[in-house]
Amino acid sequence: MNGGVGPGSQSAALCWRMHRGRVEVLLVTSRDTGRWLLPKGWPIDGLSPAGSAGVEAWEEAGVVGSVREEPVGFFGYDKALSPDEYLPCIVSVHPLRVERLARRFPERKQRSRKWFSAAKAARKVAEPELRDLLERLAETPALLEPRAQA
Repeated sequence: MNGGVGPGSQSAALCWRMHRGRVEVLLVTSRDTGRWLLPKGWPIDGLSPAGSAGVEAWEEAGVVGSVREEPVGFFGYDKALSPDEYLPCIVSVHPLRVERLARRFPERKQRSRKWFSAAKAARKVAEPELRDLLERLAETPALLEPRAQA
């Protein structure tokens, strides 16, 4: 049930690195339930969706790296606003190649972060469309790289 609230738009950072020849994805826990997810959030005034995703990756996971403007995919989920009110959200997923992880970052005492293979990350997340995206990345890591300009 929607509770009369319209759809929301968020952006997420798919934080990744190559480790021993395979793609690894950094997941963080949610503050409320402890579920594993990508760093994500609402649009930030003055920033593109990718820029907003980069800020969320810093705040939630201490990620420093380069984010790609073009999303690698999208997923939907229902954000709980109250026990009986949900907001359907569409999330654009922007690859962010991790250069380093900071020890000190804004939400370090509220969340955990952990590297997973793309295949294992797919099994850890709850959203079916995000799971499918991570499974595709496990099979085709080149999807994370910038696309060649025509």
